Amino acid sequence: MSEQLPEGPRGEHPVAAGLGALVGVAVVVGLILGLVVLAGTKVLGLDGGSDSVSSSSDRTMYVPPLQPTPTETGPQITLAPGHSPSGRPQDGSSDKPSKSASPRKQISLSASTTSAGAMEQFNLTGVYPGGEGAILTVQRFQDGGWQDFPATGSVSGETFQIPVQTSQPGANRFRVVDSDTQLQSNEVRVTIG
Repeated sequence: MSEQLPEGPRGEHPVAAGLGALVGVAVVVGLILGLVVLAGTKVLGLDGGSDSVSSSSDRTMYVPPLQPTPTETGPQITLAPGHSPSGRPQDGSSDKPSKSASPRKQISLSASTTSAGAMEQFNLTGVYPGGEGAILTVQRFQDGGWQDFPATGSVSGETFQIPVQTSQPGANRFRVVDSDTQLQSNEVRVTIG
């Protein structure tokens, strides 16, 4: 025979009544916690609703109304004094620069020594006003003409220094040439003994 649980005063089972009460309390506690979380997100601004997004975007994404840009009525370029819009001088003079107005660039070259041993290093140094950043190629005079020599250097602070070595005995004539403008320096002589 099986043992039966006693029935409650209304004829219910006490276990079933306890489970029902437990479920009811859980539902009530869940609703209360849900309302507390919902109220907290509203207070903190974390609700993600369209009201708070639109109000914050109105403050941070303000775009002023469009207004037409005024058109310029004056000249779009500035002419040098005495020139017409065609670019020609109005006083009848030539617009080519005179030799006194723009002095010609010049590369001044010197050698650190006048004589050196075979394969002994010496420097070709110089000044190149207005030649900042220019690449200079060393040339040596041989076989009746100037030939490129395997040495180059760049101009920094309007000066340059290029190390050179050669085993060609006798008097050697060197110069440097600006690789962009082909402007040539004076020549220097170094005797290799």
